[in-house]
Amino acid sequence: MIRKHVKVEPARWYTHCDRLGILVWQDMPSGDRSPPWQMHQYFNGAEFKRSIVSEAAYRAEWKGVMDMLYSNPSVVCWVAFNEAWGQFKTQEIVEWTKAYDPGRLVNPASGGNHYAIGDMLDLHNYPEPAMYLFDGQRANVLGEYGGIGLAMEGHLWAPDRNWGYVQYKTSKEATDTYVHYAEKLLKLIPAGFSAAVYTQTTDV
Repeated sequence: MIRKHVKVEPARWYTHCDRLGILVWQDMPSGDRSPPWQMHQYFNGAEFKRSIVSEAAYRAEWKGVMDMLYSNPSVVCWVAFNEAWGQFKTQEIVEWTKAYDPGRLVNPASGGNHYAIGDMLDLHNYPEPAMYLFDGQRANVLGEYGGIGLAMEGHLWAPDRNWGYVQYKTSKEATDTYVHYAEKLLKLIPAGFSAAVYTQTTDV
């Protein structure tokens, strides 16, 4: 499974996923300002109010993404918001998404500003996997974890900087850490996790 985060690929990419049997969680690319971000509880703040123009743009583009990918069986989940970026009218947007495409899962808010709506509760934790909330009515997932950095000389856009939540100097160190995190994740499955997304194989 691949979570396609903050972008939409060309149609060719989804066709390859269809053919290879790769499941896709498709995000709505993030935009606009955000309400306060709350990760470790259900959201109890005030939702962000977009302008009329911004709200219309979100709705039109979200519908456009769904219309473009509706016929790709690889796409199994719509992700309406990520980490509160531009998150607004969450319940209304999730209800509309479910009604417009009732055959797919809807992840209402990946990584924070959680509401008891949609098909899953999606937590983020870096670098190690962790479960700090549980919802007995929906699937519990870890939408982001990992972020292991390994700067490879000769393969960097910017030699003086590299992305990663933790940094290692050798492939063995990075691989050992990846395996360690995977083993921790396996132990969280009996506690309730149904899916997890490793961030990310390369810094792109």
